[in-house]
Amino acid sequence: MKWRRFNGDKIDLPIKEAVRKTIIDETAKGFKLKICIGTDSQVRGEVVEFATVIVFLREKKGGFMFISNYKLKQEMGIRERMIAEVARSVDVAYSLCDLFDQYNIALEVHADINTDPHFKSNTALSEAMGYILSMGFVFKAKPDAFASSSCADKVV
Repeated sequence: MKWRRFNGDKIDLPIKEAVRKTIIDETAKGFKLKICIGTDSQVRGEVVEFATVIVFLREKKGGFMFISNYKLKQEMGIRERMIAEVARSVDVAYSLCDLFDQYNIALEVHADINTDPHFKSNTALSEAMGYILSMGFVFKAKPDAFASSSCADKVV
């Protein structure tokens, strides 16, 4: 899995080390952090493109994100695609959660799923919420899931 910054700079360290270094650097500057992880996808022909983001929020001081993009050449229904997005976010969150515990950083996992039943993505809401909550993470869906619906959406 390759990661980059929003400006396009590649992150050469393993993601866990890059996140650890970022937490240490940001807290040394006096920032209180919260991390939000989310994934969005777009269907482009026969390819599904995904973007996963790790958003670092500095309390009352803005934020920044790390980005990972990947593609799958596979036909997917809306429910399957929503669960694939959530699975990717959960995988990333799970791989980093011990760091967040160690440094006492709040974590949220954001799902690009609408809570309004009039939207197609809503078909996966209960499954996504159950998956994220059962892993012990804080769950956010639209309109509160900005990591997936705004941040990842801009880079997919």
